[in-house]
Amino acid sequence: MIAIDLGSNTLRAVQFDCASQRCIFSYEKIVKTADGLACHGTISNEAVSRVIDAINEAKTQIDFSKDKIRAVATEALRSAANKEEVIAKIKEQTGIAFEIISGNEEAALTLLAVKKRFENLHYIPKNFIVADIGGGSTELIFHYSNHVFIKSFPLGIVTVAQSYHSLEEIEKALPGLMMQMKLFCAEIYAVCGKADMFAATAGTPTTVAAMKLNQSYATYDSQKINGTLLQKDELDFFLDKLLAMPFEQREYMVGTGRSDLIAAGIVIFKQLYTLLEFEECIVVDDGLREGVALKMCDKL
Repeated sequence: MIAIDLGSNTLRAVQFDCASQRCIFSYEKIVKTADGLACHGTISNEAVSRVIDAINEAKTQIDFSKDKIRAVATEALRSAANKEEVIAKIKEQTGIAFEIISGNEEAALTLLAVKKRFENLHYIPKNFIVADIGGGSTELIFHYSNHVFIKSFPLGIVTVAQSYHSLEEIEKALPGLMMQMKLFCAEIYAVCGKADMFAATAGTPTTVAAMKLNQSYATYDSQKINGTLLQKDELDFFLDKLLAMPFEQREYMVGTGRSDLIAAGIVIFKQLYTLLEFEECIVVDDGLREGVALKMCDKL
């Protein structure tokens, strides 16, 4: 199976073996799908070209001809005024037909991947929360023994970073921007109580975990990232460390074109600790693309 996730900042693909339930090969490329979306409401031609180039590059590393493929797109395409045109152009030039999925389906598929990773890590939490901090949206998933509550919020690191001029402005705006998240959390806690564990996935948490493990974007190792614990207080340390680096070093550390986004993401991530009332978070690299692959395998 081949699963492709076109996010607001990154295109991620995975070739997955259903028999062993393992990844055979993975591919990731920063494509900046949502670059300029907050200002113009559309996906730019330059962004579409980057997506097409990334898919064609992935085809040189993964054989797309022998496996079933499901390609999904998330918040950037959900909110873009020219979504149909973008999807058509990508299909015309790559042969890949992307499906725009809802925030709730995105969260449900991410949950599937996180639960599978928990099994592999030998974690068996009954009650936990997963935050998927994406480029254009953030999904909150509250998993209790008998109930799962899912909600997608149109707040992500790309759209926030491109809507404000500084981290100070972002920090000032976040309480208002995240008010609906806060109310949702309060409602769930009032009914079900606070969960036992907080987990996070997507680029910001995994990048901070990589910094903690002295990994750069080039040396990133997902197997070591999975299960990494991050304390809330550590986020300030790694944000300060990132901002103190010369620009070229920052880009090397977190990936070309990502340093400003990751800085904004860390501010959002820290606010989630406060909102969810946790001091510690477990980081999981697995996300939507793995969830798509697992769901495809279930249907065989």
